[in-house]
Amino acid sequence: MALALSLHAAGIPDVEIYESASAIRELGVGINVLPHAVRELTELGVIDGLARVGIPTAEMVFYTLHGQRIWGEPRGEAAGYRWPQISVHRGALLGVLHRAVVERLGAERVHTGHHLTRFGQEGGRVWAELVDRASGEPIGRAEGDLLVGCDGVHSVVRAALYPGEGPPKWNGITSWRGVTVGAPFLSGRTMLLAGHLERYMVVYPISKRHEDEGAAQINWVANLKTADGRPMPRQEWDRTSRLDEVLAAFEGFRFDVLDVPALIRGAVGEVYTYPMADRDPLPSWDFGRVTLLGDAAHPMYAMGSNGASQAILDARVLARELALRGSVEAAVTAYDAQRRPATAAVVESNRRGGPNEVLRIVHDRAPDGFARLEDVISPEELEQMASGYHRTAGFDPEILNSRPSLSVY
Repeated sequence: MALALSLHAAGIPDVEIYESASAIRELGVGINVLPHAVRELTELGVIDGLARVGIPTAEMVFYTLHGQRIWGEPRGEAAGYRWPQISVHRGALLGVLHRAVVERLGAERVHTGHHLTRFGQEGGRVWAELVDRASGEPIGRAEGDLLVGCDGVHSVVRAALYPGEGPPKWNGITSWRGVTVGAPFLSGRTMLLAGHLERYMVVYPISKRHEDEGAAQINWVANLKTADGRPMPRQEWDRTSRLDEVLAAFEGFRFDVLDVPALIRGAVGEVYTYPMADRDPLPSWDFGRVTLLGDAAHPMYAMGSNGASQAILDARVLARELALRGSVEAAVTAYDAQRRPATAAVVESNRRGGPNEVLRIVHDRAPDGFARLEDVISPEELEQMASGYHRTAGFDPEILNSRPSLSVY
């Protein structure tokens, strides 16, 4: 959806979206959109809709599994960015983008129930064969100037371009994700991480409506090292599980600022389960009139809230290059040169823990807690870790605030 809006804004309105799912449904749990991606959504003209549904995150704080505070930093505009960081329900974000696509491009441009099976290039064009995913019956063949695989970690396009790659790489961590309505905690706009890298919680509010009502719709992610990484369990975005599967490992996470077991027990709706997986960075996304974007191009561990944000940046850069270059092939080459190395660096950083690495360091140095944090880790080391990740992921505030716009007009 972000790519369709970006292409339209760049003066390329002839866009067709083929979606495997039978309908566009606002499902899922929480997601973060960091300031570098919020800038792009602002320039695409959808920030008002996003601000009406999401929470402008004001701070991120880290705690040990004993409930001791390690580190905190302001986020979004509180950190000096010209744009906020927004925490929002994934379905609500999709809804904002989808409605904008329908309004600007037309509902007929979004083809649900169309699953890609094969594609190829000939005569300066690219073709794609599509089937009904539910029945397997052929639907037809589409043709165009460019095929962009935005089809996720199990991308059909990527598998065709790299047939020997194999399954995603699991780090042995299982993530349970749910949403609970409760009382606001800390600032009411805080993202909290607690534990260590083999057992930790990520918790943050995601709903402006609930905040206006004096409550909080809280997204929570329980991460637990459950295996050594092989074999990887089934990975589907809609796989659900029971609460007792996650509660046992987090019963002790009762902190002065938040009662995690109560939060988990209060889950509203489904609790989703995912293995935390990524793929190795690719040597190229440059295949003439075929390329990749988002999780199809660079799936990454959920460390640092960067997956969706990097996909939005991909979309903006690709649209800009297509509008300004002399050919589709030249645009894809330029897009590859800009975005592939940048996202590869984030993938590698997230494998080391990204900003969450501070949880591992403090736990390794003081597994039973500490009397004085400065005896365990210095303020300088904490600051260096945070600012280093900002630069790697492309949202250093000074650089972001001053760099030129990616808009074509």
